[in-house]
Formats: sequence, C-alpha cells, structure tokens
Amino acid sequence: VQLVESGGGLAQAGGSLRLSCAASGRPFSSYAMGWFRQAPGKEREFVAGISRSGSRTYYSDSVKGRFTISRDNVKNTVYLQMNSLQPEDTAVYCCAAKLTIVTAPVPLFGYDYWGQGTQVTVSS
Repeated sequence: VQLVESGGGLAQAGGSLRLSCAASGRPFSSYAMGWFRQAPGKEREFVAGISRSGSRTYYSDSVKGRFTISRDNVKNTVYLQMNSLQPEDTAVYCCAAKLTIVTAPVPLFGYDYWGQGTQVTVSS
C-alpha cells in the first residue's frame, strides 16, 4: 500500500491543522492506521491510531483531548485533526498502515507501511 500525507504547514500556538493520508493499493479497510511524529533530535513517537473499521482509537497522552484521528474507508483516507496546537507539536508527521485482523486492538508499533511525512511547525 502507498501512503501520501498532506495538510501540514505553519500554525500559531492555539491554532488547528488537519492532516490527511491517502492510501492506494490493497483494500484500505484491511489496515489499522496510525500517525507518528518525529521532532528534530528526537525519536519517532506514536501519536494516534485507529482500528480497521474506525470503531477504536488510541492516543498518546501528549495529544489526548487535542487531536482526533478518523478514517473514511470509502475515500481510503485517514485524518488527524489537531487542535490547540503547541510549539512542542512541531515535527514531521507520518501516517502508517498495519495489516491486522478485524478484532485486533489499535497497534502502537509494528506498522508495515509508511508515508514520506509532512512538516508541521507551530510558532509561539
């Protein structure tokens, strides 16, 4: 599966951005999807994940209550709505796909496919 992110850019602290990740290739609904980010000089970290159907989501503590992950299995797209952005949210954001069974929990690691990433910069 190929993944292409869009929607990154510059935002002010307290502002919002919505990231999109369009998938092509194998049936999109076969994959759990996740968003990860990597800031300069830091390791890549899990941000949010969503199950195949979209019925289950999971967030890191650092974004819980501010970010919302969703998916549209008709449009083959996963989204990350980011509200109340802070300078510490500045990073390259990547989406990822993991082939899972229907009943699997939202995966936090072990993703199979990755997008190239999109830059998010939050100014104070």
